[in-house]
Amino acid sequence: MKYSLKIIVVLLFILFSAFVLNNSKFKKAKKLHFELLTIDTHTDSPLNLLSEGFDIAEEHDANEAKIDIPKMEKGGLDAAFFAVFTSQLPRTEENTEKTYRLAHQIIDSVYSISERYNHKLELAFHNSDALRIEKTGKRAIYLGMENGFPIGNVLGRVEEFYKRGVRYITLSHSSNNDICDSSTDKGGSEHNGLSNFGYEVVAEMNRLGMMIDVSHISDSAFFDVINTSKTPVFASHSSVRSLCNHPRNMSDTMIKALAANGGVIQICILGAYISPEDSNSVNYIKHVELREKYNNYEFKDEAERKQAWSEWEAIERDYPPILPTVAQAVDHIDYVVKLVGIDYVGIGTDFDGGGGLADCKDASELPNITYELLKRGYTPEEIQKIWSGNFIRVFKQVESFPLQNN
Repeated sequence: MKYSLKIIVVLLFILFSAFVLNNSKFKKAKKLHFELLTIDTHTDSPLNLLSEGFDIAEEHDANEAKIDIPKMEKGGLDAAFFAVFTSQLPRTEENTEKTYRLAHQIIDSVYSISERYNHKLELAFHNSDALRIEKTGKRAIYLGMENGFPIGNVLGRVEEFYKRGVRYITLSHSSNNDICDSSTDKGGSEHNGLSNFGYEVVAEMNRLGMMIDVSHISDSAFFDVINTSKTPVFASHSSVRSLCNHPRNMSDTMIKALAANGGVIQICILGAYISPEDSNSVNYIKHVELREKYNNYEFKDEAERKQAWSEWEAIERDYPPILPTVAQAVDHIDYVVKLVGIDYVGIGTDFDGGGGLADCKDASELPNITYELLKRGYTPEEIQKIWSGNFIRVFKQVESFPLQNN
Protein backbone atom coordinates (compact mmCIF):
# COMPACT_ATOMS: atom_id res chain seq x y z
CA MET A 1 0.00 0.00 0.00
CA LYS A 2 2.87 2.33 0.93
CA TYR A 3 4.58 1.71 -2.43
CA SER A 4 1.30 2.16 -4.34
CA LEU A 5 0.82 5.56 -2.75
CA LYS A 6 4.36 6.58 -3.68
CA ILE A 7 3.78 5.51 -7.28
CA ILE A 8 0.56 7.55 -7.44
CA VAL A 9 2.34 10.60 -6.01
CA VAL A 10 5.17 10.25 -8.56
CA LEU A 11 2.71 9.87 -11.45
CA LEU A 12 0.74 12.90 -10.30
CA PHE A 13 3.96 14.89 -10.06
CA ILE A 14 4.95 13.85 -13.59
CA LEU A 15 1.53 14.80 -14.94
CA PHE A 16 1.59 18.13 -13.11
CA SER A 17 5.12 18.88 -14.37
CA ALA A 18 4.09 18.04 -17.93
CA PHE A 19 1.06 20.33 -17.62
CA VAL A 20 3.18 23.20 -16.28
CA LEU A 21 5.80 22.68 -18.99
CA ASN A 22 3.21 22.56 -21.80
CA ASN A 23 1.44 25.59 -20.36
CA SER A 24 4.74 27.45 -20.26
CA LYS A 25 5.50 26.51 -23.88
CA PHE A 26 2.06 27.64 -24.98
CA LYS A 27 2.49 31.00 -23.22
CA LYS A 28 5.80 31.41 -25.06
CA ALA A 29 4.12 30.57 -28.36
CA LYS A 30 1.24 32.96 -27.71
CA LYS A 31 3.66 35.76 -26.84
CA LEU A 32 5.53 35.14 -30.10
CA HIS A 33 2.26 34.96 -32.04
CA PHE A 34 1.25 38.43 -30.88
CA GLU A 35 4.67 39.81 -31.83
CA LEU A 36 4.36 38.50 -35.41
CA LEU A 37 2.58 40.18 -38.28
CA THR A 38 -0.22 37.73 -39.09
CA ILE A 39 -2.23 37.74 -42.32
CA ASP A 40 -5.07 35.40 -43.26
CA THR A 41 -5.31 35.54 -47.05
CA HIS A 42 -8.82 34.16 -47.42
CA THR A 43 -11.98 34.50 -45.32
CA ASP A 44 -15.62 34.54 -46.36
CA SER A 45 -16.67 36.85 -43.53
CA PRO A 46 -18.55 39.32 -45.78
CA LEU A 47 -21.22 36.62 -46.11
CA ASN A 48 -22.09 37.47 -42.51
CA LEU A 49 -22.06 41.20 -43.17
CA LEU A 50 -25.00 40.73 -45.53
CA SER A 51 -27.01 38.97 -42.82
CA GLU A 52 -29.60 41.15 -41.11
CA GLY A 53 -28.63 42.05 -37.55
CA PHE A 54 -25.04 40.82 -37.75
CA ASP A 55 -22.59 43.11 -35.94
CA ILE A 56 -18.90 42.38 -36.52
CA ALA A 57 -18.01 44.32 -33.35
CA GLU A 58 -19.78 41.72 -31.19
CA GLU A 59 -18.32 38.34 -30.33
CA HIS A 60 -20.28 35.46 -31.81
CA ASP A 61 -20.39 31.73 -31.29
CA ALA A 62 -17.99 29.95 -33.63
CA ASN A 63 -20.94 28.32 -35.42
CA GLU A 64 -22.31 31.78 -36.24
CA ALA A 65 -19.09 33.58 -37.18
CA LYS A 66 -15.47 32.55 -37.11
CA ILE A 67 -14.21 36.10 -37.60
CA ASP A 68 -15.36 39.20 -35.76
CA ILE A 69 -13.39 42.03 -34.17
CA PRO A 70 -13.15 40.44 -30.68
CA LYS A 71 -11.98 37.13 -32.18
CA MET A 72 -9.35 38.87 -34.30
CA GLU A 73 -8.07 40.68 -31.20
CA LYS A 74 -8.06 37.54 -29.02
CA GLY A 75 -6.34 35.50 -31.73
CA GLY A 76 -3.77 38.12 -32.69
CA LEU A 77 -4.96 38.28 -36.30
CA ASP A 78 -3.56 41.53 -37.66
CA ALA A 79 -4.89 41.45 -41.22
CA ALA A 80 -7.42 39.46 -43.21
CA PHE A 81 -8.57 39.35 -46.79
CA PHE A 82 -12.38 39.55 -46.90
CA ALA A 83 -13.63 37.69 -49.95
CA VAL A 84 -16.04 39.30 -52.36
CA PHE A 85 -17.52 35.85 -52.94
CA THR A 86 -20.20 35.21 -55.52
CA SER A 87 -21.58 31.82 -56.46
CA GLN A 88 -21.39 30.61 -60.03
CA LEU A 89 -24.79 30.99 -61.68
CA PRO A 90 -25.76 29.91 -65.21
CA ARG A 91 -23.90 32.32 -67.48
CA THR A 92 -26.74 34.44 -68.75
CA GLU A 93 -26.47 38.20 -69.19
CA GLU A 94 -29.08 38.69 -66.47
CA ASN A 95 -27.21 36.51 -63.96
CA THR A 96 -23.90 38.17 -64.71
CA GLU A 97 -25.41 41.61 -64.08
CA LYS A 98 -27.06 40.44 -60.84
CA THR A 99 -23.78 39.04 -59.62
CA TYR A 100 -21.89 42.16 -60.69
CA ARG A 101 -24.25 44.27 -58.57
CA LEU A 102 -23.95 41.82 -55.66
CA ALA A 103 -20.14 42.09 -55.77
CA HIS A 104 -20.42 45.86 -55.41
CA GLN A 105 -22.93 45.40 -52.56
CA ILE A 106 -20.44 43.16 -50.72
CA ILE A 107 -17.68 45.72 -51.21
CA ASP A 108 -20.02 48.43 -49.92
CA SER A 109 -20.67 46.35 -46.78
CA VAL A 110 -16.93 46.11 -46.05
CA TYR A 111 -16.48 49.85 -46.58
CA SER A 112 -19.40 50.40 -44.21
CA ILE A 113 -17.92 48.44 -41.29
CA SER A 114 -14.50 50.04 -41.81
CA GLU A 115 -16.12 53.46 -41.48
CA ARG A 116 -18.40 52.50 -38.59
CA TYR A 117 -15.57 50.90 -36.61
CA ASN A 118 -12.67 53.05 -37.81
CA HIS A 119 -11.16 52.94 -34.32
CA LYS A 120 -10.81 49.15 -34.70
CA LEU A 121 -10.54 48.47 -38.44
CA GLU A 122 -8.92 50.06 -41.46
CA LEU A 123 -9.22 49.19 -45.12
CA ALA A 124 -5.87 48.21 -46.61
CA PHE A 125 -4.76 48.53 -50.23
CA HIS A 126 -0.97 48.08 -50.39
CA ASN A 127 1.45 45.41 -49.19
CA SER A 128 2.90 47.84 -46.63
CA ASP A 129 -0.48 48.73 -45.12
CA ALA A 130 -0.73 45.60 -42.97
CA LEU A 131 2.33 46.47 -40.89
CA ARG A 132 1.48 50.18 -40.74
CA ILE A 133 -2.06 49.46 -39.51
CA GLU A 134 -0.86 46.79 -37.07
CA LYS A 135 1.34 49.40 -35.38
CA THR A 136 -1.76 51.51 -34.66
CA GLY A 137 -3.43 48.62 -32.83
CA LYS A 138 -6.15 48.28 -35.46
CA ARG A 139 -6.95 45.36 -37.77
CA ALA A 140 -6.27 45.64 -41.51
CA ILE A 141 -8.99 44.50 -43.89
CA TYR A 142 -8.08 43.77 -47.50
CA LEU A 143 -10.46 42.83 -50.31
CA GLY A 144 -10.07 39.82 -52.57
CA MET A 145 -12.61 38.60 -55.14
CA GLU A 146 -13.48 34.90 -55.03
CA ASN A 147 -14.76 33.94 -58.49
CA GLY A 148 -14.28 36.12 -61.55
CA PHE A 149 -17.92 35.61 -62.57
CA PRO A 150 -18.94 39.25 -61.83
CA ILE A 151 -16.49 40.34 -64.53
CA GLY A 152 -18.46 38.39 -67.11
CA ASN A 153 -16.61 39.06 -70.35
CA VAL A 154 -16.10 42.79 -69.75
CA LEU A 155 -12.36 43.35 -69.34
CA GLY A 156 -12.80 46.88 -67.99
CA ARG A 157 -14.40 45.49 -64.85
CA VAL A 158 -11.03 44.14 -63.69
CA GLU A 159 -9.73 47.69 -63.32
CA GLU A 160 -13.08 48.85 -61.94
CA PHE A 161 -12.86 46.37 -59.07
CA TYR A 162 -9.17 47.12 -58.59
CA LYS A 163 -10.03 50.80 -58.09
CA ARG A 164 -12.54 49.76 -55.44
CA GLY A 165 -9.77 48.02 -53.51
CA VAL A 166 -9.88 44.41 -54.74
CA ARG A 167 -6.30 43.18 -54.68
CA TYR A 168 -6.70 39.65 -55.99
CA ILE A 169 -9.16 37.66 -58.05
CA THR A 170 -9.71 33.92 -57.60
CA LEU A 171 -10.29 33.29 -61.29
CA SER A 172 -13.09 30.74 -60.86
CA HIS A 173 -15.00 28.93 -58.13
CA SER A 174 -16.86 25.61 -58.11
CA SER A 175 -17.80 25.69 -61.80
CA ASN A 176 -16.33 26.90 -65.07
CA ASN A 177 -16.82 30.55 -65.98
CA ASP A 178 -15.86 32.84 -68.88
CA ILE A 179 -12.27 33.12 -67.60
CA CYS A 180 -11.22 29.52 -67.04
CA ASP A 181 -12.12 26.00 -66.01
CA SER A 182 -12.78 25.08 -62.39
CA SER A 183 -11.17 22.13 -60.60
CA THR A 184 -14.61 20.87 -59.52
CA ASP A 185 -16.97 21.45 -62.43
CA LYS A 186 -19.09 18.30 -62.80
CA GLY A 187 -19.13 18.71 -66.57
CA GLY A 188 -15.35 18.70 -66.80
CA SER A 189 -13.22 20.96 -68.97
CA GLU A 190 -14.77 23.64 -71.18
CA HIS A 191 -11.78 25.78 -72.18
CA ASN A 192 -9.01 23.24 -71.53
CA GLY A 193 -7.57 25.77 -69.06
CA LEU A 194 -7.77 29.52 -69.59
CA SER A 195 -10.24 30.82 -72.16
CA ASN A 196 -9.11 33.38 -74.73
CA PHE A 197 -10.74 36.00 -72.51
CA GLY A 198 -8.91 34.49 -69.51
CA TYR A 199 -5.56 35.26 -71.13
CA GLU A 200 -6.68 38.89 -71.45
CA VAL A 201 -7.68 38.94 -67.78
CA VAL A 202 -4.27 37.63 -66.69
CA ALA A 203 -2.50 40.29 -68.77
CA GLU A 204 -4.76 43.01 -67.37
CA MET A 205 -4.16 41.90 -63.78
CA ASN A 206 -0.41 42.00 -64.44
CA ARG A 207 -0.76 45.51 -65.85
CA LEU A 208 -2.67 46.72 -62.80
CA GLY A 209 -0.45 45.02 -60.22
CA MET A 210 -3.30 42.77 -59.09
CA MET A 211 -2.58 39.33 -57.63
CA ILE A 212 -3.79 36.24 -59.49
CA ASP A 213 -5.28 33.59 -57.22
CA VAL A 214 -5.09 30.03 -58.59
CA SER A 215 -7.19 28.37 -55.88
CA HIS A 216 -10.28 26.59 -57.29
CA ILE A 217 -9.04 26.61 -60.91
CA SER A 218 -8.34 23.42 -62.87
CA ASP A 219 -4.84 21.98 -63.21
CA SER A 220 -4.71 22.99 -66.89
CA ALA A 221 -5.83 26.52 -66.04
CA PHE A 222 -3.17 26.67 -63.33
CA PHE A 223 -0.38 25.83 -65.77
CA ASP A 224 -1.77 28.27 -68.33
CA VAL A 225 -1.62 31.01 -65.68
CA ILE A 226 1.90 30.02 -64.60
CA ASN A 227 3.12 30.09 -68.20
CA THR A 228 1.39 33.39 -68.97
CA SER A 229 1.68 35.64 -65.92
CA LYS A 230 4.63 38.02 -65.79
CA THR A 231 4.37 38.20 -62.00
CA PRO A 232 4.31 35.55 -59.26
CA VAL A 233 0.88 34.03 -58.59
CA PHE A 234 -0.49 32.50 -55.41
CA ALA A 235 -3.12 30.13 -54.03
CA SER A 236 -5.10 32.04 -51.40
CA HIS A 237 -6.55 28.89 -49.79
CA SER A 238 -5.39 25.49 -51.04
CA SER A 239 -3.67 22.50 -49.48
CA VAL A 240 -1.53 19.51 -50.52
CA ARG A 241 -3.03 16.84 -52.77
CA SER A 242 -0.44 14.23 -51.78
CA LEU A 243 -1.75 14.36 -48.20
CA CYS A 244 -5.43 14.76 -49.07
CA ASN A 245 -6.47 13.72 -52.56
CA HIS A 246 -8.97 16.46 -53.38
CA PRO A 247 -9.08 18.25 -56.77
CA ARG A 248 -9.07 21.58 -54.92
CA ASN A 249 -5.64 20.78 -53.53
CA MET A 250 -2.36 21.16 -55.40
CA SER A 251 -0.19 18.32 -56.70
CA ASP A 252 3.56 18.19 -56.07
CA THR A 253 4.16 19.23 -59.69
CA MET A 254 1.91 22.25 -59.24
CA ILE A 255 3.57 23.27 -55.96
CA LYS A 256 7.02 22.99 -57.57
CA ALA A 257 5.85 25.12 -60.50
CA LEU A 258 4.35 27.67 -58.11
CA ALA A 259 7.64 27.91 -56.21
CA ALA A 260 9.64 28.24 -59.44
CA ASN A 261 7.28 31.08 -60.36
CA GLY A 262 8.10 32.75 -57.03
CA GLY A 263 4.57 32.28 -55.74
CA VAL A 264 3.16 30.89 -52.50
CA ILE A 265 0.55 28.32 -51.46
CA GLN A 266 -1.55 29.47 -48.51
CA ILE A 267 -2.63 26.31 -46.68
CA CYS A 268 -6.41 26.13 -46.27
CA ILE A 269 -7.70 24.72 -42.97
CA LEU A 270 -11.03 23.49 -44.31
CA GLY A 271 -11.36 19.92 -43.06
CA ALA A 272 -12.02 18.25 -46.42
CA TYR A 273 -8.75 19.70 -47.77
CA ILE A 274 -6.68 18.59 -44.78
CA SER A 275 -7.76 14.96 -44.47
CA PRO A 276 -10.16 12.77 -46.49
CA GLU A 277 -13.75 13.04 -45.32
CA ASP A 278 -15.61 10.07 -43.83
CA SER A 279 -18.02 9.35 -46.67
CA ASN A 280 -20.20 7.32 -44.30
CA SER A 281 -20.79 10.18 -41.86
CA VAL A 282 -24.19 11.89 -41.74
CA ASN A 283 -22.46 15.25 -42.24
CA TYR A 284 -20.85 14.06 -45.49
CA ILE A 285 -24.04 12.46 -46.84
CA LYS A 286 -26.13 15.55 -46.03
CA HIS A 287 -23.62 17.82 -47.78
CA VAL A 288 -23.63 15.60 -50.88
CA GLU A 289 -27.44 15.79 -50.92
CA LEU A 290 -27.30 19.57 -50.53
CA ARG A 291 -24.79 19.96 -53.36
CA GLU A 292 -27.00 17.82 -55.64
CA LYS A 293 -30.12 19.73 -54.60
CA TYR A 294 -28.53 23.03 -55.63
CA ASN A 295 -26.80 21.78 -58.79
CA ASN A 296 -23.24 21.93 -57.46
CA TYR A 297 -24.12 25.32 -55.93
CA GLU A 298 -24.96 26.93 -59.24
CA PHE A 299 -27.79 29.00 -57.77
CA LYS A 300 -30.69 30.42 -59.77
CA ASP A 301 -30.65 33.65 -57.79
CA GLU A 302 -29.52 35.29 -54.55
CA ALA A 303 -32.58 34.04 -52.64
CA GLU A 304 -31.65 30.45 -53.47
CA ARG A 305 -28.05 31.08 -52.41
CA LYS A 306 -29.22 32.36 -49.01
CA GLN A 307 -31.54 29.37 -48.58
CA ALA A 308 -28.75 26.93 -49.42
CA TRP A 309 -26.37 28.67 -47.03
CA SER A 310 -28.98 28.42 -44.25
CA GLU A 311 -29.36 24.69 -44.91
CA TRP A 312 -25.56 24.30 -44.96
CA GLU A 313 -25.31 25.95 -41.53
CA ALA A 314 -28.09 23.68 -40.21
CA ILE A 315 -26.15 20.58 -41.30
CA GLU A 316 -23.02 21.83 -39.52
CA ARG A 317 -25.08 22.53 -36.39
CA ASP A 318 -27.17 19.34 -36.31
CA TYR A 319 -24.59 16.89 -37.66
CA PRO A 320 -21.19 18.39 -36.77
CA PRO A 321 -18.27 16.85 -38.64
CA ILE A 322 -15.28 15.25 -36.95
CA LEU A 323 -12.70 17.85 -37.87
CA PRO A 324 -8.96 17.32 -38.40
CA THR A 325 -6.50 18.94 -36.02
CA VAL A 326 -3.98 21.76 -36.15
CA ALA A 327 -1.25 19.10 -36.19
CA GLN A 328 -2.71 17.60 -39.38
CA ALA A 329 -2.90 21.05 -40.98
CA VAL A 330 0.73 21.76 -40.07
CA ASP A 331 1.60 18.45 -41.75
CA HIS A 332 0.67 20.23 -45.00
CA ILE A 333 3.00 23.11 -44.15
CA ASP A 334 5.78 20.61 -43.34
CA TYR A 335 5.20 18.87 -46.67
CA VAL A 336 5.53 22.07 -48.69
CA VAL A 337 8.66 23.12 -46.76
CA LYS A 338 10.29 19.75 -47.43
CA LEU A 339 9.23 19.81 -51.08
CA VAL A 340 10.21 23.35 -52.11
CA GLY A 341 11.46 25.24 -49.02
CA ILE A 342 10.26 27.61 -46.32
CA ASP A 343 9.72 30.58 -48.70
CA TYR A 344 6.64 29.27 -50.50
CA VAL A 345 3.99 28.50 -47.88
CA GLY A 346 1.51 30.50 -45.83
CA ILE A 347 -2.00 30.33 -44.33
CA GLY A 348 -5.45 31.12 -45.77
CA THR A 349 -8.06 29.75 -43.37
CA ASP A 350 -11.30 29.95 -45.38
CA PHE A 351 -12.99 30.94 -42.11
CA ASP A 352 -16.72 31.55 -42.55
CA GLY A 353 -16.56 29.58 -45.78
CA GLY A 354 -16.11 26.14 -44.22
CA GLY A 355 -12.63 26.52 -42.71
CA GLY A 356 -11.91 25.45 -39.15
CA LEU A 357 -10.22 22.67 -37.20
CA ALA A 358 -11.03 20.73 -34.04
CA ASP A 359 -8.55 22.86 -32.09
CA CYS A 360 -8.72 26.02 -34.23
CA LYS A 361 -12.43 26.63 -34.66
CA ASP A 362 -12.19 30.38 -35.23
CA ALA A 363 -9.79 33.32 -35.33
CA SER A 364 -9.45 33.45 -31.53
CA GLU A 365 -7.60 30.10 -31.61
CA LEU A 366 -5.01 30.95 -34.27
CA PRO A 367 -2.14 30.96 -31.70
CA ASN A 368 -2.58 27.16 -31.64
CA ILE A 369 -1.01 27.06 -35.13
CA THR A 370 2.02 29.05 -33.97
CA TYR A 371 2.32 26.72 -30.95
CA GLU A 372 2.38 23.65 -33.22
CA LEU A 373 4.98 25.25 -35.51
CA LEU A 374 7.22 26.05 -32.52
CA LYS A 375 6.82 22.49 -31.21
CA ARG A 376 8.10 21.20 -34.54
CA GLY A 377 11.23 23.30 -34.38
CA TYR A 378 10.39 26.18 -36.69
CA THR A 379 12.28 29.33 -35.75
CA PRO A 380 10.49 32.64 -35.08
CA GLU A 381 11.88 33.93 -38.38
CA GLU A 382 10.47 30.95 -40.27
CA ILE A 383 7.11 31.28 -38.54
CA GLN A 384 7.00 34.95 -39.53
CA LYS A 385 7.53 33.90 -43.16
CA ILE A 386 4.62 31.48 -42.88
CA TRP A 387 2.28 33.97 -41.23
CA SER A 388 2.91 36.85 -43.62
CA GLY A 389 6.46 37.22 -44.93
CA ASN A 390 6.15 34.93 -47.94
CA PHE A 391 2.81 36.37 -48.98
CA ILE A 392 3.96 39.98 -48.53
CA ARG A 393 6.94 39.22 -50.80
CA VAL A 394 4.56 38.10 -53.57
CA PHE A 395 2.19 41.02 -52.95
CA LYS A 396 5.10 43.47 -53.17
CA GLN A 397 6.46 41.97 -56.40
CA VAL A 398 3.03 42.02 -58.06
CA GLU A 399 2.32 45.56 -56.86
CA SER A 400 5.64 46.89 -58.13
CA PHE A 401 5.37 45.34 -61.61
CA PRO A 402 3.39 48.22 -63.23
CA LEU A 403 5.82 50.77 -61.81
CA GLN A 404 8.77 48.90 -63.31
CA ASN A 405 7.13 48.47 -66.70
CA ASN A 406 5.61 51.90 -67.39
